[in-house]
Amino acid sequence: MTQPGEDAGSRHSGHDGNRGHGRGGTARRTVLGAATVGATTLGLSSAATMSPAAGPAQSGPARPPGPARHRPTEQPPSRELRALLREIDPHRIEATVRKLVSFGTRHTLSVQDDPVRGVGAARDWLLAELRRRAQASAGRMTVELQSYVQQPAPRVPVATRITNVVATLRGSVTPDRIYVVSGHYDSRNSDPMNATGDAPGADDDASGVAVVLELARVFATRRPAATLVFAAVAGEEQGLYGAGHMARTYRGRQTDVQGMFTNDIVGSPTAEDGSRDPYTIRLFAEGVPTAETPEQAEVRRSVGGENDSSSRQLARFVRDTAENDATGMQVRVIFRRDRYLRSGDHIPFLQQGFPAARFTEPAENYAHQHQDVRMVDGKQYGDLPEFCDFGFIARVARVNAAALWSLAQAPGTPRGAKIRTAALGNSTELAWERGPEPDLAGYEVVWRETTEPEWTHVIRAGNVTRYAVDLSKDNVFFGIRAFNHSGLRSPVAFCTPQP
Repeated sequence: MTQPGEDAGSRHSGHDGNRGHGRGGTARRTVLGAATVGATTLGLSSAATMSPAAGPAQSGPARPPGPARHRPTEQPPSRELRALLREIDPHRIEATVRKLVSFGTRHTLSVQDDPVRGVGAARDWLLAELRRRAQASAGRMTVELQSYVQQPAPRVPVATRITNVVATLRGSVTPDRIYVVSGHYDSRNSDPMNATGDAPGADDDASGVAVVLELARVFATRRPAATLVFAAVAGEEQGLYGAGHMARTYRGRQTDVQGMFTNDIVGSPTAEDGSRDPYTIRLFAEGVPTAETPEQAEVRRSVGGENDSSSRQLARFVRDTAENDATGMQVRVIFRRDRYLRSGDHIPFLQQGFPAARFTEPAENYAHQHQDVRMVDGKQYGDLPEFCDFGFIARVARVNAAALWSLAQAPGTPRGAKIRTAALGNSTELAWERGPEPDLAGYEVVWRETTEPEWTHVIRAGNVTRYAVDLSKDNVFFGIRAFNHSGLRSPVAFCTPQP
């Protein structure tokens, strides 16, 4: 069996994909022989990697997961990434959660000028903490308050200043390519309009903010190729206001946000019935894009692709890079935009057309979110830190770190991935644009049966921008991913029709 990207002796025409044609042209043609569609092994004379598809990870292990079924697109962690992941500290994460809880309430409508209580005190502490982390970056990380005044709206009865605390670690090679990770620092209790009562918000969402702060600390000493943004956003509980402002700001500046993750309710692996799933994190990723235009919808209805949005490709990339022994976690991808009829801070990014997904613990305990702190018949209610598992949060942080580091160090997602349709035929010609990365080494074609949830085959195309495969576009889905000289792969770009 070949490893991803290795050539298994395909017949081809033209020059080798790694010589000549470096800026375009059809460098190679892979001939795929008689295939038994849907079989575990296919009779292919190709550079394809043969492996049955692996579906979404299932929840329920009582111990760290063993080796997962092989996915031909997976990327094992490098020595550098393993060293980074070892630095993530559950004790620091616990300290962050407990400090945020100590402000009593972080309700968006709470007091903003009290030094010890309310959303303003939390904001000021987060600003100081991120600035302290930035000191280790030799000037590469900058920290700012991103504020605006939200006019009266649902759950915001009076004009209210909403402030995100944002740390930006500028990329050293392709700084205009950006990846965002966030958690929301506001909180609430049983009454979403109660701005004065205690709302500790340990799990929802001091846990997510703790992930962000710990990632900012660990990444500040490193030099990622692309830019990483670490954000503690406000106004989530009142209507995703802080994240909405951030996403609109990026869109207004035409920022190249190629991925966004929100960590919201990532504090505990314990469900309401007491069962535990400490080595699984859910990742929600939409299929049909929220920002799909009518023209894009018409194409999708014609050729398929409901399971192939940029956010769905981002989720597959997370599994490929972060489900391994270095994180100790399974990533259970959920084919939904968010939990049933619910929402989070990734949705404003989806509305602006950015790839985005949400991390959430495997099974929520509703006695410990959106609840007044109280005891009823011997049962404790309230979102308190004693119901968090800080080792679990640290493992969630490692999943985020593995994905973000891999995204930042690999080439960006290819643009303009197309299936050429000018002439009918039973083979498929693919085309895409060359990326700007100076260490770009080439491209791979991935494909799968239309009934498979994961990419099942990888073909080395070489340093080209066109490639032909003897497979009918009628029967399979195609994608393109880039790789660099270090062997790191980008997320997949799904191929759409080009006349």
